[in-house]
Amino acid sequence: MATVLICRRLPRLSRATAFSTTAKHKAESGNSKSQQKKEENPETGTTGSESAATIQLLNPLDYRVLYNPSAYATRRAASQQQGDGSNGQALCDAFTTPGPARVQHTFGATSSQALPPIRNVSSKPKSKALLRETILTCFSTAQSKEEAEKEKAEMHNSKEDPRVFQKGRPEYRSISYDRLEPVKTLPLEEGDAILRSVALGKDSQSPAAATDCFRKLSRLPVEQHAALVAEPGFDALCHSTAQNIGSFGTSELIEVLKACVRLALPPTHPLLDACENEFCRRVWDMSLDQLLLVADCWRCLERNVPSYLSILFSYANMHWKDLTLPQFVQLFYIIGEGRRSPADLMQKIESRILKYLDSFTLEEVGAVCLGLFKSLSGISDHVMRKIADRVSLQMEDMSTYALVNVLKILRYTRIDHLPILKELGKVIPARIPTINIQGIMHISLTCSSLHYFDEGILAAIATSLPSKVTYCRSKDAAKFLWSFGCLDYEPPNEEEFYSSLIEQMHRKLHEFRKFPEHLLTGLLGLAFVKRYPEELIDYALTEEFIQKTRGSKYELKKDLFTLGKSVEIECPGYQGSRLPPQLCQEITEMVLNFAEQEIYVRPEIVEAASLLESMLGGPEYMKKHMILPHMRSSDLEVHLAMDGHPVPFNFQEPIADKKLKDIGVSLTDDLMAQLIRGSFNSQSALEVENEARTPAQERGEEARAPHTGDGAALSGGPLVTKSRLQVEPKSGRDLEPPPSLAFGGQPRVVKLAIQVSNRNHYCFCSKRLLGLHCLKRRQLRQLGYVVVELPFWEWFPLLKRTRLEKLSYLHYKVFDPALLSRA
Repeated sequence: MATVLICRRLPRLSRATAFSTTAKHKAESGNSKSQQKKEENPETGTTGSESAATIQLLNPLDYRVLYNPSAYATRRAASQQQGDGSNGQALCDAFTTPGPARVQHTFGATSSQALPPIRNVSSKPKSKALLRETILTCFSTAQSKEEAEKEKAEMHNSKEDPRVFQKGRPEYRSISYDRLEPVKTLPLEEGDAILRSVALGKDSQSPAAATDCFRKLSRLPVEQHAALVAEPGFDALCHSTAQNIGSFGTSELIEVLKACVRLALPPTHPLLDACENEFCRRVWDMSLDQLLLVADCWRCLERNVPSYLSILFSYANMHWKDLTLPQFVQLFYIIGEGRRSPADLMQKIESRILKYLDSFTLEEVGAVCLGLFKSLSGISDHVMRKIADRVSLQMEDMSTYALVNVLKILRYTRIDHLPILKELGKVIPARIPTINIQGIMHISLTCSSLHYFDEGILAAIATSLPSKVTYCRSKDAAKFLWSFGCLDYEPPNEEEFYSSLIEQMHRKLHEFRKFPEHLLTGLLGLAFVKRYPEELIDYALTEEFIQKTRGSKYELKKDLFTLGKSVEIECPGYQGSRLPPQLCQEITEMVLNFAEQEIYVRPEIVEAASLLESMLGGPEYMKKHMILPHMRSSDLEVHLAMDGHPVPFNFQEPIADKKLKDIGVSLTDDLMAQLIRGSFNSQSALEVENEARTPAQERGEEARAPHTGDGAALSGGPLVTKSRLQVEPKSGRDLEPPPSLAFGGQPRVVKLAIQVSNRNHYCFCSKRLLGLHCLKRRQLRQLGYVVVELPFWEWFPLLKRTRLEKLSYLHYKVFDPALLSRA
């Protein structure tokens, strides 16, 4: 008799399945489709106890039969030798040990494991119930271990991870609390005896005796600590110590505090109030090692002690030249964890950073950077570049956690350090699968904050993220969307990438009620790449959510305005909530006032506007304003008739019938080559133009008709940013509009939106336009404008040239025949 091994598709491993088969089942090799499994919500996911639930499938629809007579023949003797009590172990072995009889199984996309092979299964199990029970146990155990390991890898321990540097030098033992220090466990009976003695007032009279009681009681098993804190005897010990705390020596008081850390006393415990007051009184009589150790204990207890830290920083400010390297790094750790930046001290310690920089371990470099970042401490560009120089040379040897800390302060200071960014592109992509989700988020956010486009890094993030997305906080999901949208990058797996993040945004909707800024961040990142999830947008534009944004510590009105108006322009069929008109008017006035003071006065814009007025015939032919106020950047608007002549439209002043002025400058090939191509000599960093361009962009540009500017086709197809200007000057052209622009006197008007760009509109060291400006130009085209750019790599060098040269350049840009043909 041959054995028939039957395998069917099972649900996720967290839901073990019991099934039975009969001889009526037929193998259907052609039926390879399985039902789509919905992803489980991690917040209501299956627990260990729930995984024992069974689903009885009497007629499985998708299975395969492996017919292997030899498997039974070679195993039968061994199977029959096993007793009834060994059947369960045999079945467990079947899922962990290789063997010739293999069950082929395919899991859904949410599972990362295939069903292990099966062996040593008796041909006549004692009972179906035993078989089901054993399979469920094995599946449940395997799945729970896998999920526990994955969850452990993804979780960030905000208390322990920043302390890794303390393991690098023995000197840290005297200035920090070591949680891993071995402690001999105290028997419960001895602990009871101490509490009885304390209750009788025998062992807690003197400071030495009380200290010894705390030291011993803190060695009780960890599971007994919560019960100990509630004991009347322990409460009496704490009360007595607090009353007599002034009589304790400093070393004794530190031992009491360390015992409180081991016992995990709540940070609001009355004994800790007394300890803090006493330590504040004694600061000037303590050594720096003692001060740092006490500060570290407060951090372990998660107690906020601003008064103690203020005095500690004053002490360090007086003795800053005497700080040893470990003391200096530990002080920075305390500064960061306390989120406090003592200005007078920070001004002095940059020299200490430079002094010890080459002696720091890489973990210590990361600790110093994290302290700077958490305390929002200012640091000079010179010192930041020195740190980046050190890291760029040793990045491969640096732990990912320390490296991410360096990236945080690099992002905060906005230092454009190209060597560290290039090295990041070599080291990080291979590490991405092993980094937890928060670390990946900081890497992604660093790239976008510094406007640095590296396709290798972004593609690695996009590939790994869907399998990790359920570990994203609302902040993480929003920052990923913002980063990819800011850099205008849609990865190869864009549909899976964006759909997984949008789904996670839906799961975390309850968090956005507390952190509204994250929802707007994510939605704007999606808008950059022309994605508008209607349900999330509908919620973000409700009056309820708008009220929540007013309670945020961030100014969110402008972001609401950008989102709301973008939806109006790009989603004409949208039927959900919209911003109130009065709010739009309020924000518009605020933005325009800002533009008058900060944007319109920029030299490159003032010069372009003045020259255009002169060239076209007066202010009525050009308007300097914001065509799209929600984009918060200026435009120079010009109207041309279809015969190529400028049309007056800015009727703020009386207009005389003016014609285009002839200023008598001819455009030659030599002149244009000097004005445009020659300007690249001073922009060596921009020679990497094509390095950041994706194949999709190149294909999109080849498909379009040649034209100047960065515009895409006005169709509703996918947007492909065009960042290279195709300038082909023709010899002998003068400043009159070319006759070839006439189209039989058609009355239509071509509206030009002239963009005076700057470096902040583009990715670092490239001509790749950022997402916000892609969004703006896309919307301008959708409203009927032809976008004309004065790119900074051409216009800025011309600002130092003669007036006639600048006018020649502007005439070439405005009266390009391709503009009217595009219109």
